This record gives sequence, C-alpha cells and structure tokens, in this order.
Amino acid sequence: MHATQPVHPKATLWLAVIVGSLALLLAAPSVSQAEESNPNNYNCIGHLSAGMEEEGSTEQQVAYSFYCNGPITGYQLAAQVPVTGISSPPLVSELTTTLLAGGGPALKDTFSCGGEVPGYALNCVGVATKNGYELIQGQFAIGKKLCVEPRVDPLLTVTYAYSEKGAITQAISGPFDLGRPTGCPPDAYSGSTRLNPKPLIITHKKSKKHPKKKAKKAARRSARR
Repeated sequence: MHATQPVHPKATLWLAVIVGSLALLLAAPSVSQAEESNPNNYNCIGHLSAGMEEEGSTEQQVAYSFYCNGPITGYQLAAQVPVTGISSPPLVSELTTTLLAGGGPALKDTFSCGGEVPGYALNCVGVATKNGYELIQGQFAIGKKLCVEPRVDPLLTVTYAYSEKGAITQAISGPFDLGRPTGCPPDAYSGSTRLNPKPLIITHKKSKKHPKKKAKKAARRSARR
C-alpha cells in the first residue's frame, strides 16, 4: 500500500509566503463578508480529472475544480507526486451545480498561480472571491500518466485575509483532500485517499480446472469399474 505522505516542506514554506503576500495585495473586503462563515473553519469540496492538452507540452495535464462556503484570497494544492507544470490563471465562475462539472458565467475574481517546477505544490493568490460557492477551475501537469499508481491526490488549503478593526487578519482552512482522479479504472487502491487511507482491496481469482485433468480423472474411474 502506498504510504500516506505529509505535505512537502517546500509546500509549507510556500503557504507561509502566500499568507504574507495576501496582506500586501489585499484590497480589504468588508468585515461583514468575513463574518459569513468562520474563515478558519471553511468547508471546501473538489475533485480531479484529466486536463486539456497544453500546446507544446506532452506531459499529463490534471484538471482540478473546487469551491468553498466562504470567500478566499488564496489557495495551495500540495501533491504527493512531482508537479511539472502550472497553468495560470484559473477560471472563477458562478457555481451552477454541486457536481463540479462546469460553472456558470465567468466572474472578474481571479488568481495568479505559480510555484517551483518541478515541485510539490502550486500556490495561487489574488483578489478575494466576493462570496462563497464560487467555482474555481484550473490545471497543472505531472510527469506520469493520470491513472498510473500512485495516482496524484493533492491536498487543498485555502487562505482568507480581511480587515478587522483596522488590522489585517489572516485565516487558513484545510487541508481538504481533492481525492484521486475521476475517470480512472478501479484498482486495489480505489476508495482510499491521503487523508482517509483504506486497506487494499485484494481479489483472489479462482483457478480454472484444466479440461484434460477432468478427462483423466473420468478415465481412471471407468478403469476401476
């Protein structure tokens, strides 16, 4: 079984950089927005799938989609396999379905994404999403096929910086497990994630009896008679 791997040290360092950058980039949202949900205890839901091919690249593209129940000013995806490319900016749109299959009209909210390549994390900062339940869709590249084990399973951490009583307050929620990519055939690791590992699913195939052996046994019985 693939061991659950902790967030890479460089990813943790980059998260600290994100939080610091937010304080500088923030055009402070109102306190009332921060009070809609506890920004230190957001709920975020997302998933992975095969991404769209990037011109000039032969690497596997991985698409991600997620939304949270409150506004955010930055996020990080920390993978357990090397990230070899990062697409920016992601698309922010109105959430029209909880299935994350596609969003509504594109919004002006946007993020700028980057990170060390190859590395283990992508980091995105930008102007705060005005509300929760806004769909964020982006993609990154990995140096292996999508469905080859260990399959990529990034952890999402979101940040929110806001003004409260004249001071910048920084909040962090997560990590949230985006899970293994959809669209891949089931295998022994199906249903297992980094935050919720499960025992391997091992199936034993019944051996088929060779027809010649059956015929020999029948002939021996006849000879005994």
